[in-house]
Amino acid sequence: MTPPLPVSSSLDTIGNTPVVKLQKVVPTGSADVYVKLEYFSPTGSYKDRMAKSMIEEAERRGQLTPGTTVVEATGGSTGSSLAYVCAVKGYPFLALSSDAYAQEKLRTMSAFGATVDITHSPSGKATPQLMTDMKGRAADLGKQDGYFFTDQFSNGDALVGYRQIGSELAAQFPEGIDAFCGSFGTAGMVMGVSSVLKPKLASLRVVLVEPEEAALLSQGRKGTHGVDGIAPGFISQHVDKTLYDDVRAIGEQQGRDMCRRLARSEGLLVGTSSGLNIAVAIQLAKELGPGKTVVTIACDTGLKYLNGSLLSD
Repeated sequence: MTPPLPVSSSLDTIGNTPVVKLQKVVPTGSADVYVKLEYFSPTGSYKDRMAKSMIEEAERRGQLTPGTTVVEATGGSTGSSLAYVCAVKGYPFLALSSDAYAQEKLRTMSAFGATVDITHSPSGKATPQLMTDMKGRAADLGKQDGYFFTDQFSNGDALVGYRQIGSELAAQFPEGIDAFCGSFGTAGMVMGVSSVLKPKLASLRVVLVEPEEAALLSQGRKGTHGVDGIAPGFISQHVDKTLYDDVRAIGEQQGRDMCRRLARSEGLLVGTSSGLNIAVAIQLAKELGPGKTVVTIACDTGLKYLNGSLLSD
């Protein structure tokens, strides 16, 4: 394998992530299941792609200029990615977040120089109202002079970065993919990937994944859950019904159990949303059977969750 050439900025290392075939957790008689390891991105999350595209597209249009403070409501992964991109580019960043989310993410944002404004969650979990309230505060700040609200749940520039995943998968699977699934918060990743792959693959089945505890899209039910970054309690403007075929709800505990299995049998250390993704991918693989290909995403690294209970006995 030829090593990558030197680059002038760490931003140039975002993308071109590897794909691995699961060997031990997929039952015999199933389709092949592949996982795109987005934790190879600089902050360990696919949100790096979105953060870079939102910032650079705003720069290109002249909406974001030196000295402007970038602001976002975040569960931590988007905030970490925006803090990183802003650090490289020299913008102040204000993250509106909560103690409901992983401490590692809050500390990462601070490490990159962000100001982190914490909203307390009495339950310690993500509630239907939590992200809505933080998002409202971010929107209000974005209306003031000197602030730029990236608005990850509505900003179409996010899809620019996520479409790159679709383009990479098209190149990595020249013979095609039969099913693709992914959990959603903004839904930008799945919509971006699908917008690239569906025109190329007429029979591709795209499935959205959400936790059973907060199955808003599939069951119309809001709820409290402990999966960072997904099921925010409202439906993002990115959701496009023409770009997906089905929605599946799966229990949070199943995702957590899958994370532990992946670490111990496949050597893959991932977060809970990735566990949900892979659990659903295996469901699809069982249904499709041998000779088919299912692909999903490892959204981020399990190293972001070592202080919590995800990977503890």
